[in-house]
Amino acid sequence: MENNKLEKIRHSLAHIMANAVQKKFPKMKFGIGPTIENGFYYDFDDIDIKETDLPKIQKQMKKILKNSIKFEKEEISTDEAKKLFKNQPYKIELIEDLEKEGDKKVMIYKSGEFVDLCAGPHVKSTKEIPADAFKLTKVAGAYWRGDEKNKMLTRIYGVAFDTKEELENYEEMVKEAEKRDHRKLAKELDIFMISDKVGKGLPLWLPNGAFIYKKLKEYMYKKEIEKKYKHVETPILTKENLYKTSGHLDHYREDMYNPMDIEGENYYLRPMNCPHHHQIFNYKPKSYRELPYRMAEFGDVFRFERSGVLTGIIRARGFCQNDAHIYCSKSQLKNELKEVLEMFKDIYGEFNIKDYWFRLSLPDEENKEKYGYLEDKEMWEDSAQAIREVLDETKMKYVEETGEAAFYGPKIDIQVKNVLGKEDTIATVQVDFYSAKKFDIQFTNKKGEKENVVIVHRAIMGSFERFLAFLLEQTAGNLPFWLSPVQVKILPVAETHNKYAEDICNKLKEKGFRAELDDSKDGFGKKVRNAKKEKVPYFIVIGDKDIEANKLTLESRDKEKSEQITLDELKTKFEKENK
Repeated sequence: MENNKLEKIRHSLAHIMANAVQKKFPKMKFGIGPTIENGFYYDFDDIDIKETDLPKIQKQMKKILKNSIKFEKEEISTDEAKKLFKNQPYKIELIEDLEKEGDKKVMIYKSGEFVDLCAGPHVKSTKEIPADAFKLTKVAGAYWRGDEKNKMLTRIYGVAFDTKEELENYEEMVKEAEKRDHRKLAKELDIFMISDKVGKGLPLWLPNGAFIYKKLKEYMYKKEIEKKYKHVETPILTKENLYKTSGHLDHYREDMYNPMDIEGENYYLRPMNCPHHHQIFNYKPKSYRELPYRMAEFGDVFRFERSGVLTGIIRARGFCQNDAHIYCSKSQLKNELKEVLEMFKDIYGEFNIKDYWFRLSLPDEENKEKYGYLEDKEMWEDSAQAIREVLDETKMKYVEETGEAAFYGPKIDIQVKNVLGKEDTIATVQVDFYSAKKFDIQFTNKKGEKENVVIVHRAIMGSFERFLAFLLEQTAGNLPFWLSPVQVKILPVAETHNKYAEDICNKLKEKGFRAELDDSKDGFGKKVRNAKKEKVPYFIVIGDKDIEANKLTLESRDKEKSEQITLDELKTKFEKENK
């Protein structure tokens, strides 16, 4: 089935669902009902509905589909539309908005007794809709027109596909995604928690999570030092004028926390680290001999994400960026971008992240509000062209997309598919000609003249929080050996084996391996189940035969077969995996 046909089916199902809901709640008010990825939704007001009601609505929808109802398009005047929807305030608001834009006519669609304000497209008849290939999935709250100042409406979501088989495949994928949800895994593995007493979107790292978090930072610190980055530390508070100069107050204000008055001056919790880094670069005059100057920081930032979009540590209000800024000359830009892309390739390869691609994110010239600096077209074109050439020369897989650039320049976004198959941005590289002008960030060139630097904003892991969430979901919590808080558990079969097991555990710890002994009173079967549930990479079984042979039985999280080996053989194996 063609994609545009499926789009029509999904849109038509949104109307059928609204019709079914109207039968149950005749006095309810309609919002809007568009298509989305994999399905559709419709927003309603004045209804009291729960997810347990969805099967009844779905049954009603299938009853409507059996009637072979036609979808009929009609153009009417805005005055006629107002009369038609006189009891539907949200539709009236939409009609009045169209009138403000100069429209005197609007489009409506009729499907049996149901009429909706809609531009389409729709199927010709409900005969075209497969009755066994759609499902209503959930009920959620949504602000009218996405504005939190407006009333919260009830949103019902549905999915729809070409065939019943595709629907079943999607449902299986959703079940697997639920198992891999990083919030669920984090709870099972004691990684992080969110406390209402601390605040939404502000993660608290539990011991296991704090270990992983620290280990990721150690890993990146080593990589960055090898690449000659200079690490710095800067404060999380900033005077207002710094963000006025950078442009963040003009373009990012809604995502920043309210200012604090300190001795009569406004201070902000920082949403970005870059203005701080610019101050450090300008601390002393720089010569061309000192470029490229690579500055890095694991910088804590705070952004006012709305409650509705907070998602564990993927979308949080406080997080730590794997941030870096490269100050270089225009002639060095392409080489620095190549170095950064090589770094991505190296690091993502070591984490076995394969299915990622790059997106060249360009400005939307029509969006003057976001891209207020497009009057300097040469600046934007030069930076975009440099990125494009580097991506082509390095033969990297990439796409171009308008409207996704930063307000100060185009960027490379590193795109991945999440466990639901949806596209996500995990990290970014931005080219910035603009900030040097605003902050007078210059160096002395070979001619002894002052020249503006070009700045590359670079975050290989993006934020450590988001990167870890992605890792948890991609690996289903089966983190690599070197990153696991507990690398091996020693499980004595009976109490008589505890002393030998304790000796093995201590010898592994002496070698720096993260070993843990389970000498609890639990039965052996429960010990094994606990080790598997905790997703420990290895567990060692100690029984009579192991003690007699002066060996141990090694079980792997990832392999079905066990093996009996000596302690020295085990140490050699673990040393290789740690590297």
